[in-house]
Amino acid sequence: MFKTEPLLKSDIVGRAEIETLVNTFYERVRADDTLGFIFDKVAQTNWTMHLPKMYAFWETVLFRTGGFTGNPLAAHARLVPLTDMGRDKFDRWLQLFRGTVDDLFAGERAEHIKNCAADMANVIYSRINGVPDPRFDPANLTLEQRARYSRYQQPAA
Repeated sequence: MFKTEPLLKSDIVGRAEIETLVNTFYERVRADDTLGFIFDKVAQTNWTMHLPKMYAFWETVLFRTGGFTGNPLAAHARLVPLTDMGRDKFDRWLQLFRGTVDDLFAGERAEHIKNCAADMANVIYSRINGVPDPRFDPANLTLEQRARYSRYQQPAA
């Protein structure tokens, strides 16, 4: 019997990987019992327009080259009167996002995009629901966030 080696995953290196990530992620979102109806029924997402915006958004986040323009906060806030936008929805979104990244990629940028997604989910959740941002509770900070926070807390030289 032959033993096969696991395939090594590459990191996110450009637009092609971002498109693969976004497409795979939103396929999972649309099939998800918790989130699918929000995108398809409540927000009535036009996927032909939404996906290129998301490619540009994540390319801007990772490489500063995507040219994203828009207001993600306003897009999510308009849904609050239409459906529950509670913590469980953002936690599920983040779980699917992290899982998709982990299934497809490995490396520094893959880790960075997951941390950026967590930051974004926390900001949007707290702002549209008028609650404190959970990132400011030290118990909820990732190691990367703790390191950044500690640098901000150091007195200027």
